[in-house]
Amino acid sequence: MTYDITAVRAQFPALKAGSAHFDGPGGTQTPLPVIEAVSDALANPLANRGHVTAGERNAEALVRSARQATADLLGADPAAIVFGRSATALTYDVARTLAKTWSPGDEVVVSRLDHDSNIRPWIQAAEAVGATVRWADFDPATGELTPDDISAQLGDRTRLVAVTAASNLIGTRPAIPEISRRVHAAGALLHVDGVHYAAHAHVDIRRLGADFFVCSPYKFLGPHLGVLASRPELLETLTPDKLLPSTNAVPERFELGTLPYELLAGTRAAVDFLATLAPDAEGSRRERLASAYAALEQHENTLRRRLDEGLAALGPVTVHSRAAHRTPTLLLTIDGRDTTDAYRYLAGRGVDAPAGSFYAVEASRRLGLGDTGGLRIGLAPYNSAEDVDRLLEALADFLAGPATHG
Repeated sequence: MTYDITAVRAQFPALKAGSAHFDGPGGTQTPLPVIEAVSDALANPLANRGHVTAGERNAEALVRSARQATADLLGADPAAIVFGRSATALTYDVARTLAKTWSPGDEVVVSRLDHDSNIRPWIQAAEAVGATVRWADFDPATGELTPDDISAQLGDRTRLVAVTAASNLIGTRPAIPEISRRVHAAGALLHVDGVHYAAHAHVDIRRLGADFFVCSPYKFLGPHLGVLASRPELLETLTPDKLLPSTNAVPERFELGTLPYELLAGTRAAVDFLATLAPDAEGSRRERLASAYAALEQHENTLRRRLDEGLAALGPVTVHSRAAHRTPTLLLTIDGRDTTDAYRYLAGRGVDAPAGSFYAVEASRRLGLGDTGGLRIGLAPYNSAEDVDRLLEALADFLAGPATHG
């Protein structure tokens, strides 16, 4: 499979500013087809969904096409694709809705590897009804969260397990299919945070075994909103809070207010753009996406190895991303130096690699990094070997200079 990085980069206007972007885990840059799709949606008549006026029909078509595109991306049923303001907001909505079915003594399992958006909503929902929260830990030495770590927290009263498919802090990719098997054997539901995972891996929620899977298009070249994928029959059993005149149909019963039609247009365009990353691929959009992600993973893994080798030669750098299966996302700390200083120095050299714990505060603390975290280097589809070399050169120059504070 071919991956033409020059052709890919040409589609991103933001790259003309000259920075090398390693901040993709916090949100990727946007390609022209997505920008144009958002603009086109707003340039044409729009109204609340319906079938009478042109504006109504345009809105209806945008929603339907975005559901189908996202379903193709995730291997899901379009009738179980829910759009929301963010993955965090959707997780809160699901947590509050499921908590209506919990009782004191029921148990919810969360993981210390996760972004707080897949921890705090479950803790707060459990507390509201008197349910118990159990913690699955990960090994800070290896970065691994294993199925056994999850199994150790399962019991007869487990109602839900929330776990990430890929850590946004250190990239770890737990064995979700096996975790799913064990969770379902215990009679519980599985909620998977796929925000970081969907940016780097071909998603198949049926293979993963996720009952709920959330992701964010702005992490995979699209606009800012959230997506929840589930099964229609599961969503039919849930009764979220909603307005009296709002439809009770699935999935619309979970979508509060009017949808952002222009962002749905951008989401569809982002999926279509991803499907072009392997230009020789043929078949359905789902099949082309499989080929595209295979090419993308090969490209990103090649760059990751270049990064790994370059960082290993720098001496006082500790890389905390160590799991056997992980995304091309590296968290590092520097002996005797503040990674915030490194972040600012790199930015001055046109290299964007931010520092922090990135809302994965439990993982950062478990790694012994407190709430400070480290410097995060994340690869995205538009990163090149030249970007990596720029980062390594700038980081080497930072290490050669005097320590500064603030």
